[in-house]
Amino acid sequence: MKIEAFIIHLKRAEARRPQVDELIRQLAPLPAHILDAVDGKAMSPQALNASYRPNLLQPTYPFELRPTEVACFLSHRKAWAEIVDRKLDAGLVIEDDVSLVPEVFEEALKLAKTLCDGSPQYIQFGLREPQGRMTGVAADGNVRILRPEIVMLGAQAQLISYEAAKRLLAHSEMFDRPIDVLVQMFWLTGVDPCGVAPVSIVARHNQLGGTTIHARKSLSEKIWREWSRFRHRSIMKKLSRQHRGEASTSR
Repeated sequence: MKIEAFIIHLKRAEARRPQVDELIRQLAPLPAHILDAVDGKAMSPQALNASYRPNLLQPTYPFELRPTEVACFLSHRKAWAEIVDRKLDAGLVIEDDVSLVPEVFEEALKLAKTLCDGSPQYIQFGLREPQGRMTGVAADGNVRILRPEIVMLGAQAQLISYEAAKRLLAHSEMFDRPIDVLVQMFWLTGVDPCGVAPVSIVARHNQLGGTTIHARKSLSEKIWREWSRFRHRSIMKKLSRQHRGEASTSR
């Protein structure tokens, strides 16, 4: 099985380079490549508008994407394109601000690989275990791969099969929301993500100088955004349950 890793790294984020080198060491013997992230601060309005179009899909995403969020999405698309162009069975796409929990990650990745059999697989190694209702997909010892009713947010690390990468590319030539919110829409993309338990990665952005995406906000904006986020997530939950119900009925 041909699987390679792609570590998304913003070249000017020099403080993170030692962490990138550590990830490469931890991932061995899996071939690991440093993928130059798209720099949102360097993008022109024309470059932003070439990929980002607000209010493209339903339900409407309530926030305008910042250039850094557009760049993050484009960086992940670069990784998906590498999986397809290299004709890999799957690619491990990982951001540069996480560390692995080696004894768990190794077993989780081994189990996840068994699912990459030509089907559209997107297996999330999240900062927390899948929550809520879920179905079991695979298990080996203490490690489980689960399909949650509501797809987890976050795109820190995921194993993506060739077919999943191809479908995600096709559905994101233009986009109107962050990458993880689009990935939640399995009824649109044809890719239904799974999650891994127990947790096998740890966030490191606080130790590496903070996130490169989020910006500071006023109190009033924070309140408005929290309400808008709650409302959008409620709609997404309803749609997820509806589409899972339809899939169950059709079988």
